[in-house]
Amino acid sequence: MKNLFTALLFPLVLVTGAAQALPVISLSNTGDVTTSVAGATTIDFNSGCGYASCVGDFALVNGSQSGLYAQPLGIDSQYLSVPNPSPTSLSATFSLGTTADYFGLYWGSIDSYNFISFYLNNALVASYSGSDIVGQFADGNQLSFASNRYINFNFGNDAFDSVKLTSNGFAFESDNHAFKQSVSVTEPTTAALFLMGLIGLGLARRQVRIKHQQ
Repeated sequence: MKNLFTALLFPLVLVTGAAQALPVISLSNTGDVTTSVAGATTIDFNSGCGYASCVGDFALVNGSQSGLYAQPLGIDSQYLSVPNPSPTSLSATFSLGTTADYFGLYWGSIDSYNFISFYLNNALVASYSGSDIVGQFADGNQLSFASNRYINFNFGNDAFDSVKLTSNGFAFESDNHAFKQSVSVTEPTTAALFLMGLIGLGLARRQVRIKHQQ
């Protein structure tokens, strides 16, 4: 009975025990303000928030207002600023309404106190500060492409379904968010688990027959 239980359990451990990998982060070419990923959905904020759900402290703004927000270099249209000029929580969460394995955004005047976090089913997947992305160039420079860049997050076989932007000061400015719907299965299905259980049961029975024949 112990051998049978082990055989049934072992394949499940292989599936559920795998740790989620961190995304691969890359910077697009200097001056690029939109994604180059084919098939990605782009949100430009020109007609509103654009996500399935937008909650928290944010504002859709144009131009710059001293001490509150600065228009990202190369952008001449409406963009997203977090937090709202009258902050309460200093963060905003944007739900995709699906799972995705790629995310991109044009991040303006990147600051060390800007943070981007990814979640799947309300569980944190990964989180980064401006300094994590561009190092010493996270200095809030509004006139340099070193701190105004299009950032790409590639999750590979992993996924996320919401993005949280946080800024502990004014402000986290961004535009042209993009995501690509995930095509990989990130969680084992009931059918897959059942099949693996049957395989384990078959191996256990085979082991029993071999012992009886010895």
